[in-house]
Amino acid sequence: MLLAGLLAWAGPARAQTENDLLRDLEKQTTDSTKREAVAATFKGTHIINSQSVETPGEGTLAFLIQHRFGTLNSGAYEFFGLDNAVLRLSFEYGLTDRLAVGLGRSSQEKTFDGFLKYRALQQSTGAHPMPVSVTLFASSAITTLKFNEAAPNATERTTASRLDYTYQVLLARKFSSSLSVQLMPTLIHRNYVALEGMQNDVYSIGAGLRQKLTKRLALTADYFYVLPGYVADNYRNALGVGVDIETGGHVFQLHVTNSSGMVEKFFIPQTTGNFFDGDIFFGFTVARNFTVKSRD
Repeated sequence: MLLAGLLAWAGPARAQTENDLLRDLEKQTTDSTKREAVAATFKGTHIINSQSVETPGEGTLAFLIQHRFGTLNSGAYEFFGLDNAVLRLSFEYGLTDRLAVGLGRSSQEKTFDGFLKYRALQQSTGAHPMPVSVTLFASSAITTLKFNEAAPNATERTTASRLDYTYQVLLARKFSSSLSVQLMPTLIHRNYVALEGMQNDVYSIGAGLRQKLTKRLALTADYFYVLPGYVADNYRNALGVGVDIETGGHVFQLHVTNSSGMVEKFFIPQTTGNFFDGDIFFGFTVARNFTVKSRD
C-alpha cells in the first residue's frame, strides 16, 4: 500500500515537473524571437561638441544651455578664461520618436542654426537583430554679425554668403550597459570662404564614446578628423573630453575642449586651439526635458 501511494504521488509530481519544463522552454523560445530595441545608447542628444544618435522622443521638448569659457592658458588677468564666454541656447522637439527638429542661437558671430534629425535605424536584440543605430542629421546655420562694424574695412556680406550647411550620418553601437561608441562621417558646405584656396566643402570623420563609471556618472569624449586640404593644414582637429552627471530631472555635462564653437560650422572646420598646448576651453551643457504632448 505504501509503494502504491508513492507511485500515485510521483505520477502527478512528474507530470507537473514536465509541464513546468515545457512552459520554461516555450518562454525561452518566445523571448528569443522577440525583438527589443536597445535604449539609452547615450544619455543626451549631444556627446560634447557632437550630436549623438539620440532624439528627445515624441512630444518631448529639450531645452539646452551650452556654455564655453575662454582658454585656460589665457592667464590670471583673464581669470584663466572665466572672464570670456561663448553661449548657445537651443530647443529640440520630438515630432515623433524618430524625427526631431531643433533651433539654436549662439553668441559666436551671432549665429542662428536649425536642424532636422531622423533616427533611421535603432539597435535591437532578439530575432533579426540590428547591430547599430543610425541617425541622419542635417542643419543650416546663418551668421547675423554686422561685419562692417566688427572690422571698419570689412565688406558687408550678403545673406547667401552667411549660410553654411552640415550633413552627418551618426552610427552608434551600445556594446554593453557601460560602453557606447559612435562614428560620424560629416560634410560641411560653406557658401563663403575668406581666403583663396579654402574649401567650400569640408569632409571629416568624427568618433565619440561614453563609458559609464557609476550609476549616475559617465566619461565622454569626441574627436573630429578633418580630411586633408587647406582646412586640415591650417586648422586643428576638434577634441573634447568630459563627464556626464545624471541628476534625475536633467543631465549635467562638464567638459574641456580645444574648440570654442558649439555649432558644426565652427568646431569642425574652424578650430584653432591646440589642446596639448593649453588652448583648452572649459564648458558645460545643461539639458532639461519637458513633456509637451502626452503619449496616448
